[in-house]
Amino acid sequence: MSSDLDRLVYDWNRDGRAQKAGYRMVELDDETLRDGLQGPSVRNPSTAVKKRLLHLMDALGIDSADIGLPGASDRARAEIVELARETTKLSKLRPNQAIRTHPTDVRGAIRAAVESGVPIETCAFIGSSPIRRYAEDWSLDAMLQNVEDSVTALAQEGLPVMFVTEDTTRADPATLVALYETAIACGAKRICFSDTVGHATPDGVRNLLKFARDDIVRGRDVKVDFHGHNDRGLGLVNALAATELADRVHGCALGIGERVGNSPMDQLLVNLYLWGFIDRDLSPLVEYVQLVSRECGVEIPPSYPMLGSDAFRTATGVHAAAVVKAFRKNDRALADRVYSGVPASVIGREQLIEIGPMSGESNVVFWLEQRGYEPTRERVDRVMAAAKASDRLLTEDEVRAAAEAPSD
Repeated sequence: MSSDLDRLVYDWNRDGRAQKAGYRMVELDDETLRDGLQGPSVRNPSTAVKKRLLHLMDALGIDSADIGLPGASDRARAEIVELARETTKLSKLRPNQAIRTHPTDVRGAIRAAVESGVPIETCAFIGSSPIRRYAEDWSLDAMLQNVEDSVTALAQEGLPVMFVTEDTTRADPATLVALYETAIACGAKRICFSDTVGHATPDGVRNLLKFARDDIVRGRDVKVDFHGHNDRGLGLVNALAATELADRVHGCALGIGERVGNSPMDQLLVNLYLWGFIDRDLSPLVEYVQLVSRECGVEIPPSYPMLGSDAFRTATGVHAAAVVKAFRKNDRALADRVYSGVPASVIGREQLIEIGPMSGESNVVFWLEQRGYEPTRERVDRVMAAAKASDRLLTEDEVRAAAEAPSD
């Protein structure tokens, strides 16, 4: 961002009076093609669409992507094979696959890796919370045996293994230590801590990941992941809190996924950019979310941060007047920031001035000038009259009709 504009903004985010959060750049794992597709209202897109999404993830600098559940069916495994092969064409992004700690899933994961010729990182998961164990009638001894058998078999085949506990944010420390220590001893090189039902607060995430570092990793060469959900509306802020202590944080396009979804990858990327932790072209975000929206049947709310249709458009007189004045200074960077906390140009969009019942004359004059109309008094009055009589923003055709109407 321009240092000239920075001096015009006092940034309380960097004021320093309160204790500063330790946000930082971490690896990113995209769960759109696995956890994202488990959303109850989500359609499963074609393999071709999934391949395009992998390329967009790679263009966005995302490090890895979960490409499915090889134990779900022969069809699911065959698609994983095809998607894993597609990742060999990418510059950065690498694939992973999710499995239960169950022999059938383990065999499916090994077969997918062999058939694709790609050593797919395999994410073996098991429930960990007392409430889950009670509901399932699981004993800890049986769970530990499942973990030992599964992780050992995967590691012996040369697959990178991430061991995942589900519902970690409601699990007791002793159980977690037992499960993770078993997995690490059997060859797991990553361990994932999951907020499976969106229970955690940011403090809970920090506490859990501090426990992970101090009581489990203890300086060993084992990486830590965090996987969050949005049931309390805390998916994004929890993902940001996780960057303080995790090595990799998970998210999905538009935050899709089980129940109300996962941490939103698109919002996470933009916030990391605005903090200066990443420096990359985020313009592919527009196609990334639009493709997921269209092919998965997930509507993007107009007010969705950064990527909704209303994010960078205004018809309100005071707001629009400030943006128009910035445009008249021939300063698009100023127009991008004077009434926006996120510069539209970060994701390849632009500020839009429209006309509605709350608009002022400056909106109308600017709109007319941008489209080659002379903003005569009569023309401005006609458009203003149409706007004030409306209960919504005028469409392009409606403004043109008012602008081109014959004078009385």
